[in-house]
Amino acid sequence: MALTVEQLAKHIGGTLVGGDPNTLILKPASIDTAEAGDVTFLSNMKYAPLLNTTKAGVCIVSDTNDLTANCALIKVKNPDLGFTLAVSALVPLPPRPDSGIHSTAVIHPSAKLGEGVTVGALSVIEANAVIGKNTVIHSNVTVGNGAVVGESCLLYPGVVLYHQIRLGNRVIIHSNAVIGSDGFGYVFDGRDHIKIPQVGTVEIGDDVEIGAGTTIDRARFGKTQIGGGTKIDNVVQVGHNVTIGSKSIIVAQVGIAGSTHIGSGVVVAGQAGISGHIKIGDGAKVVGRAGVSKNIPAGESWGGEPAKPYADFIDELRNIKSIGGLRKRIKELEAIVDELRKSK
Repeated sequence: MALTVEQLAKHIGGTLVGGDPNTLILKPASIDTAEAGDVTFLSNMKYAPLLNTTKAGVCIVSDTNDLTANCALIKVKNPDLGFTLAVSALVPLPPRPDSGIHSTAVIHPSAKLGEGVTVGALSVIEANAVIGKNTVIHSNVTVGNGAVVGESCLLYPGVVLYHQIRLGNRVIIHSNAVIGSDGFGYVFDGRDHIKIPQVGTVEIGDDVEIGAGTTIDRARFGKTQIGGGTKIDNVVQVGHNVTIGSKSIIVAQVGIAGSTHIGSGVVVAGQAGISGHIKIGDGAKVVGRAGVSKNIPAGESWGGEPAKPYADFIDELRNIKSIGGLRKRIKELEAIVDELRKSK
């Protein structure tokens, strides 16, 4: 789809400054590689000098900055959001399987499929599963016995939903994610590790997105729960009986051990590890690669290994950085002391 600069400004709710309002915009691009007919954006002011050299047709910028540019500007409150809306308007949705049920799909007679459901090649819908209307299931997906998938969901190739798990509406799950596999639990009887039955389930709220290769374990009993609007990146491990509140962000390669409670609006950055049976309060932030073994109060930012309040974490890094200078100073003082001893 193509829009004029003027149409694009109206679509994202921005104010057009400079340039030809009839310039045709065809696609998005980064500010340093954009060409005529591209829309780009500036949210980090360290890239502001590129406004003078960019070849973009238009750039989306903050309305709080007085900027000049080599192209037209669209001023908005939030450039990241404005650019997101622009991309959505210009770029078509990803391709989807042909509508209807593919001839190679295997659907149990007791499964219930809503109106407008699409099931791709070689997918399996097991007994008593329920698929909400307008849901799209790509190829090689397995929906287990008694699983419930809400309306307008999107399951990419290779997704596995185990038995009895529940998805809300408009859930997106990317390739090779596994939802509802057994939690990791064993009892050692002195000779063998005896498997603990994992008889609970997983419940995922509306508007959740789950990245490729992510695994969410079913509960030992009760449920593992992901709140509405939460977004989980690729290759994340969510252990059994974990609860994550609404609108939280869990970034790639995070590991969350069993029975931990993560509140709403929490951000957990990449490769952080979170121990079991702890609580992370609403609005808290966990720095990348942090090792969390204690409760984090609501609204606080923690980092480090073991994790600690962010100010303490930064002080610790500064102290480590100063060690080289301190060692040098100690050697200098030792040399002075040696000279004083020799002079006696």
